[in-house]
Amino acid sequence: MNKNLKENRLKRALVLPFKPIFRLFPVSYVKHQYKYITHHKLNLKNPVRYTEKLQYLRLFSYPKNPLVSKAAGRAGVREYLTEKGLEKYLIPIYGIFDKFEDIDFDKLPNQFVMKCTHACAFNEIVLDKSKYDKETSKKKFQKWLKTDYGKMTMERHYSPIKPQIIIEKYLGFDGDLPTEYKIHVFNGKAKYMYVVTGRGVDIRYNNYYIDWTPFDGAQFNGWKKREEGNPIPPNWNDMVKLAEKMAEDFPFVRVDLYNIDGKIYFSELTFTPAKGTLIFDDDKADFEIGEWLDIKKVV
Repeated sequence: MNKNLKENRLKRALVLPFKPIFRLFPVSYVKHQYKYITHHKLNLKNPVRYTEKLQYLRLFSYPKNPLVSKAAGRAGVREYLTEKGLEKYLIPIYGIFDKFEDIDFDKLPNQFVMKCTHACAFNEIVLDKSKYDKETSKKKFQKWLKTDYGKMTMERHYSPIKPQIIIEKYLGFDGDLPTEYKIHVFNGKAKYMYVVTGRGVDIRYNNYYIDWTPFDGAQFNGWKKREEGNPIPPNWNDMVKLAEKMAEDFPFVRVDLYNIDGKIYFSELTFTPAKGTLIFDDDKADFEIGEWLDIKKVV
């Protein structure tokens, strides 16, 4: 495990009250955040590492690209993929709402997933509607809808997205969430991915090159892997081609897919995974992946 995972908690506590001020200076903020988390000095003039190139895209490219903002939003990406003729891969939804009060819960099934359209991790899984605490949920979503996620995380491509609530069909079974395949596409070519299992119970991340050769050096941020590995879906080649089609308009994006009984579902597009502050088990992986990402056209 990378020694850089050790965090200076005192330094974090001292800086936390001043974060709103630091965010007024995006480049300085990102440079200090990158150094604090990864322990590497950020080179924006000649980025070589994968994580450095992500910072460049995060600061200078993606916030200026309306298509990125559209595709990063949970409602906008549905329009984007429909325009590409890929709507059959979208998870069925029960509606998109501007306010929590607009939702008619009587019309919803017993299980569903609620997500904010303009952010990552602002979501809630409802497994039994009869036990659902609507008042508590209402307070959370009201707070989330008022949050400028792009400003909060300095991933400014999220800021133009209209805050709404989207309610999706629950794809899990008996409370178990489906396996997720996170395919990383560089300049239109899928090169590596990781498989997420046990989400919500005992989460595991297994990294592979796109041909399913283990890529253990790319294990990141201290996550544990599933020792027995993961089976290759029979329609894996279809998943790769689909990911490349979904990502063809961007220098880099991570395409998240599900594969349930042979049917492929789209989850989301992620342009700056973990804000680009990944700490790999093997630092060489940062350079290897960086070679796959050509950002000359946006520099």
